[in-house]
Amino acid sequence: MKGVETSYHGLCTREAEVKFRTIMARKKGMKRTFVVVFMSLAVFFFLGILVGWLVSTSRNQQRKHTQNVRMQLVSEMKAENIKAFLRDFTKIPHLSGTEQNLELAKRIQSQWKNFGLDKAELVHYDVLLSYPNKSNPNYISIIDENGHEIYNTSLFEIPPKGYENFTDIVPPYNAFSAQGEPEGDLVYVNYARTEDFFLLERNMSINCTGKIVIARYGKIFRGNKVKNAMLAGAKGIILFSDPADYCAPGVKPYPDGWNLPGGGVQRGNVLNLNGAGDPLTPGYPAKEFTYRYNADEGVGLPSIPVHPIGYHDAEQILKLMGGPSPPNSWKGNLNISYNIGPGFLSNVSTRRVRMHVNTNNKVTRIYDVIGTIRGAVEPDRYIILGGHRDSWVFGGIDPTTGAAVLQEIARSFGKKLREGWRPRRTIIFASWDAEEFGLLGSTEWAEENAKILQERGVAYINSDSSIEGNHTLRIDCTPLLYKLVYNLTKQIASPDEGFKNKSLYESWLQKDPSIDKPDLPRINKLGSGSDFEAYFQRLGIASGRVRYTKNRKTDKYSNYPVYHTVYETFELVEQFYDPTFKKQLAVAQMRGSLVYELADSMVLPFNVQDYGEELKNYADSIYKLAKKNDHEMDEFGVSFDPLYSAIKNFTAAANGLHQRLDKVDYNDPLAVRILNDQLMFAERAFIDPLGLPGRPFYRHIIFAPSSHNKYAGESFPGIYDALFDIENKHDPRTAWEEVKRQISIATFTVQAAAETLREVS
Repeated sequence: MKGVETSYHGLCTREAEVKFRTIMARKKGMKRTFVVVFMSLAVFFFLGILVGWLVSTSRNQQRKHTQNVRMQLVSEMKAENIKAFLRDFTKIPHLSGTEQNLELAKRIQSQWKNFGLDKAELVHYDVLLSYPNKSNPNYISIIDENGHEIYNTSLFEIPPKGYENFTDIVPPYNAFSAQGEPEGDLVYVNYARTEDFFLLERNMSINCTGKIVIARYGKIFRGNKVKNAMLAGAKGIILFSDPADYCAPGVKPYPDGWNLPGGGVQRGNVLNLNGAGDPLTPGYPAKEFTYRYNADEGVGLPSIPVHPIGYHDAEQILKLMGGPSPPNSWKGNLNISYNIGPGFLSNVSTRRVRMHVNTNNKVTRIYDVIGTIRGAVEPDRYIILGGHRDSWVFGGIDPTTGAAVLQEIARSFGKKLREGWRPRRTIIFASWDAEEFGLLGSTEWAEENAKILQERGVAYINSDSSIEGNHTLRIDCTPLLYKLVYNLTKQIASPDEGFKNKSLYESWLQKDPSIDKPDLPRINKLGSGSDFEAYFQRLGIASGRVRYTKNRKTDKYSNYPVYHTVYETFELVEQFYDPTFKKQLAVAQMRGSLVYELADSMVLPFNVQDYGEELKNYADSIYKLAKKNDHEMDEFGVSFDPLYSAIKNFTAAANGLHQRLDKVDYNDPLAVRILNDQLMFAERAFIDPLGLPGRPFYRHIIFAPSSHNKYAGESFPGIYDALFDIENKHDPRTAWEEVKRQISIATFTVQAAAETLREVS
């Protein structure tokens, strides 16, 4: 047994030894594997750091290069050049459709070629324009009981000194007014806003049907005033500029100051186009081959006569008014009672008002100037800088402060181009014609190139008047541009007094902080009233505009006082608005910087996260409006929950997109292009091809001009319009069903936009 035990013991010992050796071998193998894995992980870790460093270095080099070129472009721009362009462009009147305006177009084209742009071409369209009858002038009369004219308004403005010998100054008129000589009792309707007519009808039982109404300019677009008068049944409307709206306290009339003289009259078109462009070819470019409606079938043409007068003439008419006294808010600064009427005081009650309007509409050729700098890497991606050239008379501020700035930007970019630089994307410069007649030149070009622009348009920057005041910066833009705007204004010197060695951002923030976010400057929504309309509202191309403006808190007058008058001269700008031209220079630097960053940044500088945040704010505002009728919302089952859910999804998708942007390899052109396309089409995703109800050419579901004031921007316009005055609708159920339909459209659009931002799989 002992031998067996010994043998068994030996066997166990050998087995243990084998097991031990096996275990040790396994441990050594595991150790070697661990070392290999560790070394591999270390290699991958350091490779990741290296790749990250290379990507970061590539990005930093790109940013540094971009910033250097931008600063060179900005430094090249000079105030004295803007001044010279402004002086040159305002020497003679250049109304759209005239030979003088064509000559200016050719001069701009020639200069762009000399600047070094790749191309500069004239593009023509044949559109409906409107002019007063030279042999049968427009005016307003007071007539006695026998029909004799006992008072007539002025036929022209007295031109300023040095401008007396011009024979081609168009007299004051409202373009596209219907012809006619209506006569009758007069009704004063304040600003002719929707709420003004509501007050007359609902609170004062004053009916405007068959009457001539008189309204003061201001607050809303003049075309909306005319539309409201037509809806109220008026057979004519007279417009005048009240000193309360067009004279700043303590300032003398031009030429001794910048206020409106008593004989100054604001010209302007009175179309209600809603984005249609040429009234006879809505939706299509006004070329030789295009079908045209008859002149009396044109889109947006008023059916009643319209005529503007100065406040001296208005006072002579309004002082005779009878009827009840108005609310205090309806009283201007004329030395009269502002009685509403209808008709005159009892001692002159037999007198009436007669309008004489003989304006003619005719198809006329207009010319855009289109200049191009071809992109080096992505020539099929377009950044457009456009502003109009035509003016009612000399156009000292509108539009020529914008045209002069555009010219200096083109010169600066052309100089850089001659030095060997070329932007990544294509830049298009545009000098539009016939803006004053309804944004016609820009809209027709957009219509002609709509298919291309829908595929290739990255951004549109507007270059209308660069100053409408001299207090602070004003910017209106898509939320996609908020971050870029803030960053660029921090790198441009402020021209404002008291802000030496400080940035444009600092003066802007101090003078005009946002109400909701006082640590940021205020940015406005885009409405309409200038040439960005077709690009933003119809095509969904990210857009923005930059200009200097008045103090909105203290300056209660509308726009700048001599707006659209003969007194808009070069001297007005040089003596009163911007003697050093430094404010216009700052605007040029800002507009030019936006164009450059959009054209040359490897990744488009759009921020969709800001869009998500703004969508939530817009939804809160429209929900608050709806909640004023809380009981009816409950009764008819109206809910905003789906819209808020879609906005939440959009915000999440936006966050995901920016996370990918932070990681994208700049050396992978396909990855960069994919993300850039998602950014470029983000704005386009909010376009509904069916358009807004009754406004088919306004197709942006998030933004549109207000239905009650073309100049103002409205968010979620479809819902807003459905809610407007809903408490007075005759059929509440049908009205709230339309609200539900518009919420549904907005919800779908926002959700669909969110899907475009998700990672491509």
